[in-house]
Amino acid sequence: MSAYEYVGNLHVHTRYSDGELYHAGVADAALLAGLDFIVFTDHNLWLDGIEGYYGDEKQGYILLLSGEEVHDRTRHPQCNHTLVYGAEREVSSHTHNLHHLVQTVRKSGGMTFLAHPDDHTVNWLKEPGIAWADRYVEGFTGLEIWNYMSRFKDYMQSFREGVRNVFRPDEVITGPSPLTLALWDQLLEKSQPIVVIGGADAHGTRVKVGPVSHTVFAYDFLFNCVNTHLLTKSALTGDFEFDKAQLYQALQEGRAFIGYDIPGSTRGFRYSAQGQNVSVVMGESIRLGHGVTLQTMAPARAHIKIIRYGEVVAEEANTENLTHVVREPGAYRAEVWRNYRGIERAWILSNPIYVEPNPGGLRA
Repeated sequence: MSAYEYVGNLHVHTRYSDGELYHAGVADAALLAGLDFIVFTDHNLWLDGIEGYYGDEKQGYILLLSGEEVHDRTRHPQCNHTLVYGAEREVSSHTHNLHHLVQTVRKSGGMTFLAHPDDHTVNWLKEPGIAWADRYVEGFTGLEIWNYMSRFKDYMQSFREGVRNVFRPDEVITGPSPLTLALWDQLLEKSQPIVVIGGADAHGTRVKVGPVSHTVFAYDFLFNCVNTHLLTKSALTGDFEFDKAQLYQALQEGRAFIGYDIPGSTRGFRYSAQGQNVSVVMGESIRLGHGVTLQTMAPARAHIKIIRYGEVVAEEANTENLTHVVREPGAYRAEVWRNYRGIERAWILSNPIYVEPNPGGLRA
């Protein structure tokens, strides 16, 4: 069973596209937030030569990786943003054909994630919605299930709401878009393995509402919000190539969960399944049989749910541990909700454990 947990952000922009800081400044903010790695995803731009460990013995070290957020610039609005990791090459020239883009990245050994699939328009800011429009595309690795900045647009649908909420984002954010969660469950029900991630979509941009300007979404603030936790099979060693391979393998296989750290640290969460002589973690598969049991362990008391295709099959409030004996095959994911400032908020979202049918017809 995987035992090594590393926390990072998979959606970060710099001044090479529309961010406010260069790579070193962003890395300093990530170190301040205690992250283990970040992936730079500037728009339609993959940069070589920026990867490696950054820092020193005093402030610590963080692994910097180079990805890309690509989209077709000829479309209006410019929807269908795709996060690309591990392709090791520029792929933005393929965005006019999404199927070809996905296949090109796959052949290059990389991964594709649909970015902010349900991004909405903010009319008063003249901010277009850049959702995922062409949902016929198949073969992608997964979904960005929780994009912090995209989700915040839902809390700025009027001028009055925007003025009020831009200065108190931690009070209004409650979780990812229900529409995106529903999309994920629909894809899982079609027996399509889908890896989910969360990210900041960090730009560090100063927000101006009327005469007031404020950097409410600074990099260090966002890096303390929605991050992705990866469970590697081996401890990172400080060797760049080895460590990069470990992180990307965990991401590819879905050994990951999303944590929202404003209500409290999410490090230490675990979701696993035990059967006869076998144990697996999120992202992995187990065959249905007598006594197959899902186990969810939270870092603190919270409201835990186990969900199969959108249906809650087990839940308990005010607990650190929830178990569920599986009786039918399917993709089972876990959600953990925690009260913060009087409101229950999504705290942790796991990738699924896949319970496969038993060809012998045995049921749990």
